[in-house]
Amino acid sequence: MIRDTELLNQLVDTISRFVRERLIPNETRLAEEDAVPAELLAEMKEMGLFGLSIPEEYGGLGLTMEEEALVAMEIGKTSPAFRSVFGTNNGIGAQGILIDGTEEQKAKYVPRLATGEILSSFCLTEPDSGSDAASLRTTAVRDGDHYILNGTKRYITNGPEADLFTVMARTDPANKGAGGISAFIVEGDTPGLIRGPADNKMGQKGAHTCDIIFDNCRVPAENIIGGKEGQGFKTAMKVLDRGRLHISAVCVGVAERLVEESLRYTMERKQFGAALAEHQLIQAMLADSKTEAYAGRTMVMDAARRKDDGENVSTLASCCKLFCAEMVGRVADRAVQVHGGAGYMSEYAVERFYRDVRLFRIYEGTTQIQQIVIARNMVREAS
Repeated sequence: MIRDTELLNQLVDTISRFVRERLIPNETRLAEEDAVPAELLAEMKEMGLFGLSIPEEYGGLGLTMEEEALVAMEIGKTSPAFRSVFGTNNGIGAQGILIDGTEEQKAKYVPRLATGEILSSFCLTEPDSGSDAASLRTTAVRDGDHYILNGTKRYITNGPEADLFTVMARTDPANKGAGGISAFIVEGDTPGLIRGPADNKMGQKGAHTCDIIFDNCRVPAENIIGGKEGQGFKTAMKVLDRGRLHISAVCVGVAERLVEESLRYTMERKQFGAALAEHQLIQAMLADSKTEAYAGRTMVMDAARRKDDGENVSTLASCCKLFCAEMVGRVADRAVQVHGGAGYMSEYAVERFYRDVRLFRIYEGTTQIQQIVIARNMVREAS
């Protein structure tokens, strides 16, 4: 749902110009330094990127899902690491508190997330608990006015820098399922919260992850999201639809950038006396990539509008995540192929994107998890 077309167009145009003029020229620097430059981070905060999906009453822009998808597609046209730094503040880092948090929790943390004053992180995955999130082992034991957390979380985005963590921990050891899990807000300077070394990843340099270890970490009981136990996993599931649609939109943006890079290169590069773009086998790859990017855009926009209209889009969000994450991988592969040997060289953006996009098929629920969600929902609805 687009509330004000003129204002939205101004926002999208501003972000598109920021991507073209500020982010794309700094992609190589981002990868080489493995960090978002401080001046760009300040500009992101000033533009309100940390509060895109946070309601206006808490200092955010309050974008609808359709509006957010259009913005995410523009942000997707540059290195994913630029988006990653503010993505959690808009997603699970804030949405869980907004949906199920107490009024006191919302007032204390959400406005600071919206401005980027504090950086958030979400702790669900563990060394032995990834897709099977309900089997997590991190414990939270009540001790007077506190809970004592023990356990290890793995591959935690923004882990090395985050000021605020949403942590899933088991409060009911007798309940081995999702109902025994609670969500906690843990501030980054809490004693007993230990950050492991930054992970050395295949791609997405500048987007940092690490282990987060809780060693007798004492968290105030008032920091349990919603004020009661057993709701944590349900809270996480509630924000997945928006998160999966957001990532799908980013995948579309990356795919469109790769189509642009491929078209430009094939029009400039000559082989056998003609531009590469004049050769039919090259044209076939260009056409396939354009078609798939268009299909992804159409899927995401349809699902986003339906979400804004109040429909349950759990199945559609998983359809989008499955298709768009796989689609952008195919587009990236073709982009390298049409570049030939140049596509294997780090001086060309497609080499970096080829590695970066591989992660989209894994986080926010793997492709295989999306298949399970879609099929189970289909069977449930048919029954």
